[in-house]
Amino acid sequence: MPAGAETNWGTRAGSSVDISGGPAVRTRENVNYAKYQTRSNSATYTRQDGKNIYYTQPSNRSALYKQYMSSGSSQNVRSSRAETVRNELKRKYYLAHPFYQPLKGNFGSVTDLAYNTSSYDFTLKDVDSAFASLEGAKGTWKAPQVTIKEDFSYGITDKIALIGMLRYDISEYKFDWKDEEDDKETDNGLNVFGLGAQFRVIDSSDWIGEVSAYFEHQKDIANNYILELKAGYKVSRSTIYGLLRGQYIDVERDVLGNGIEVDNPERAMFIVYKMDDHAFYAEGGLGVFSVLDEDWTLNIEGIFGHYDWHNQFSVKGEIGWQPNDWFALGLYARASLYDSADGKDLDFYWYQPGVSGFEDALHKLSKISLEKNQEMSVGLRAIFQF
Repeated sequence: MPAGAETNWGTRAGSSVDISGGPAVRTRENVNYAKYQTRSNSATYTRQDGKNIYYTQPSNRSALYKQYMSSGSSQNVRSSRAETVRNELKRKYYLAHPFYQPLKGNFGSVTDLAYNTSSYDFTLKDVDSAFASLEGAKGTWKAPQVTIKEDFSYGITDKIALIGMLRYDISEYKFDWKDEEDDKETDNGLNVFGLGAQFRVIDSSDWIGEVSAYFEHQKDIANNYILELKAGYKVSRSTIYGLLRGQYIDVERDVLGNGIEVDNPERAMFIVYKMDDHAFYAEGGLGVFSVLDEDWTLNIEGIFGHYDWHNQFSVKGEIGWQPNDWFALGLYARASLYDSADGKDLDFYWYQPGVSGFEDALHKLSKISLEKNQEMSVGLRAIFQF
């Protein structure tokens, strides 16, 4: 990874920590009844109409991993009392739920394979007189990336879980010049690791809430400290939730941006987002998780983020399939729909690797005007609990 280059994990909505959450337990009950009268007397009775509904309710640990099925039955009592009904009950722990976390003594594993892209068009302007021929030069910054991320969690108690994370990146960084030969660099390796904890503060028949804190290290770039708050309201087969996430970034080389290193030091280039030893990101959003049927779920989330030097709105959707209580697959996609980076001017530098002090090695070449800043991800998650 180029020195000082910004990565997307933990700094964008679609790349935030994926391992937070809690249970969505589903109950099926015969709840719809019709009143009727017998011909022999005027007493009024109630009768099941045989229809079922689903809704989420809080989980009891003693019953969480069991399934209870009893056939619906009713007994008409020839009196003024309403009939008694035996409810049909079935519980299920949805691993793809955004509030998922393992209970005491249980493990959770989320393996995430994703393809990510980040790109923007740029134009050089106010070029240093020594490089006047580059005035107006155009190009595109491209950063396609394949990531393999493993989140592993353990339930200390029913409400508290600890989390560890590793991510392996296969990346290419490229300045795609319109009229010149492209400059590019590849980087493969274990570039991110993290630790964290989750605390489920409430899980009632109507509400679910969680507080999480994480530490992430991005190799040669920064240490990130993240605090996340989530709260959800359960409605029928869905959980409607909101989230707030704050992230303090301790920058290792006092520079955030995009750049590459090539064999010729005079062509090593760097676009600087911020020249400082820290940055702060904040995100807020709304989402809905719905049970489509016994094995299928849908999660849609919209996030607005302030990323220190620009703002962005993105949308993420995930379809989940869970055939049993211990395994689930999720297919997701995320895309930015708005970004205030369009039209912004940043500083464009070339730098000479090997000079002591990263800032001393930077030499300003020009301003650079950004357009069409876009981010996109598609991925597959395999989720286990045991």
